[in-house]
Amino acid sequence: FENPHRPRISSSRPFDAEGLATAPRDIVRDGVLKSWTLDLGTARKLGLKSTASATRGPSSPPAPSISNIALTQGDRSREQLLEEMGTGLLVTAMIGSSINPTTGDYSRGASGFWAENGRITHPVNECTLAGNLRDMLMRITPANDARAHLSHVVPSLLVEGLTLAGE
Repeated sequence: FENPHRPRISSSRPFDAEGLATAPRDIVRDGVLKSWTLDLGTARKLGLKSTASATRGPSSPPAPSISNIALTQGDRSREQLLEEMGTGLLVTAMIGSSINPTTGDYSRGASGFWAENGRITHPVNECTLAGNLRDMLMRITPANDARAHLSHVVPSLLVEGLTLAGE
């Protein structure tokens, strides 16, 4: 869900970078895509209407972007998800990005903490996570720990089935 009108949030805005009035909207509801994120240019190319999602930098043309996004939270804590994971990587930072737009194959550098039996044991640096984006999106389990005061209200996520490489 996107709500660009949240009070006292730095990325709230009544208008987008092209002067169109913004409005709260569902992006995905009950696992079904409800709305693309479009500025005037991308909407014209697709034969659709703009979602008033244009942003721009000081020397760049408008581009579609989201503001004040909120993901649906789950009913378990991060600690419960760690216990469910058992052994794996608790990711705290990601580096770079590589995704094949045709196949959805995904690879990205990461660091964080290794967990054994649901307990953090030691830090991990300079590893690679890989998987398929479509498969990843189908296997996300959200926690209930999102911080509501931020512009991106996103809980911790358990994503099963990724490949981890590194020493």
